[in-house]
Amino acid sequence: MDAETIQKLIETGLPGARASVAGEDGVHFEATVVAEVFRGKLPLARHRLVYATLGDLMGGAIHALALKTVTADELG
Repeated sequence: MDAETIQKLIETGLPGARASVAGEDGVHFEATVVAEVFRGKLPLARHRLVYATLGDLMGGAIHALALKTVTADELG
């Protein structure tokens, strides 16, 4: 698994989202995802939206994914 593939999956699964993904070892990744769909949602709900875009890859090809989920307004 690679960061670019994860980025594309997230951006495809959350239309209008922008994702920045990094991961050196191919199984542990971190991502910042900016999407308006997060507006008004608690962090857990935001993370679930992202995990849903990755499906069965979570816990398999992607062992760990640290997430920062924000709206454009929250970027500061």
